[in-house]
Amino acid sequence: MLSTFRIIAFLEGLSYILLLFIATPLKYLANDPQYVKMLGMPHGLLFVAYVAFAIFLRATYKWDNKAFFIIILCSLLPFGTFYADHKYFKPLAQ
Repeated sequence: MLSTFRIIAFLEGLSYILLLFIATPLKYLANDPQYVKMLGMPHGLLFVAYVAFAIFLRATYKWDNKAFFIIILCSLLPFGTFYADHKYFKPLAQ
């Protein structure tokens, strides 16, 4: 279950970075919204999956309120899911 969550976290972080730093600038600077449309839905689904997995795994790994808040907050910050993976998920996998 944790390995699936780590994959979702990686893909969510990657899709967020692509959306923020490639698709959105292309939309506004080149007047080309196709990339936002193409990346928006997958990113939204990955975001929902990330939050759902975090809620589900909270009890399994006994994350306290602070750790859980940081894990959820990481889904809102660029590169945040990579930090969460390094700090919280990777040590659990070893």
